[in-house]
Amino acid sequence: MPVSWADVGQRWKLKLTQVDWYLFFGLMFLLFVLLGLSMAALKLNLVVNDADALPIESVVIKGTREKTTDEEIQAALRDLMRRSFFSADVNQVQAALEALPWVYQASVRREWPAKLKVYLVEQQAVAHWNGDAWLNIHGEVFDAPAEDSVGPLPFLAGPEGQSQIVLTTFRQLGELLDINGLNLNSLSLSPRHAWHASLDNGIMLELGREDKMARVQRFINVYPTLVKQPKPVATVDLRYDTGLAVGWENAQKESH
Repeated sequence: MPVSWADVGQRWKLKLTQVDWYLFFGLMFLLFVLLGLSMAALKLNLVVNDADALPIESVVIKGTREKTTDEEIQAALRDLMRRSFFSADVNQVQAALEALPWVYQASVRREWPAKLKVYLVEQQAVAHWNGDAWLNIHGEVFDAPAEDSVGPLPFLAGPEGQSQIVLTTFRQLGELLDINGLNLNSLSLSPRHAWHASLDNGIMLELGREDKMARVQRFINVYPTLVKQPKPVATVDLRYDTGLAVGWENAQKESH
């Protein structure tokens, strides 16, 4: 039986109608899924950033502390603790703690469900630097208030950026003097790179720019002779290729 063009058109119209409904329902389903995901993401974001919903309940501090108090740590973290557990930036917490004067390094990590764990390493001062600053064991300069728990330390001085060189030189000269029964009390490097040292017995050493170790050894060699003199030694100028010049304490007082 022959099929008319009208029948063909009717069939295609029916198929297109079915396809349109399938497409419509498919798009509606996809829209509802995306809407649901968006709402879930928004709610999750609100919870994550809501300090009341998931607050930081405690901060555990580990590490040996002698100079950094609990009050200083609480003050440093006060604003950061108002955030939620997830929104708290551990890098900001670390930076806030390392900004404390006697803190050398801080490491911070989250611990579920609502705790921050902090490990602190304090500065280890080995010398005074340029009067009111400090040097740590790495020769790095840091500023911190005076601390009673820090024992007597040597006094070092020098131009900016020379702290490590000065500390290294102090250790080298100090070791040489120590094995010979003498103690180095202070060392300074002038802007013209000349070295000046003083011993704990009050003797000042002028070492100049070069051959510091050799010049100190020259002083050590003549020291037994110097202390036998009737007048106390005030200064020893070692800035000579051979020999030295001695300044006597009484002579300096008389000149004043």
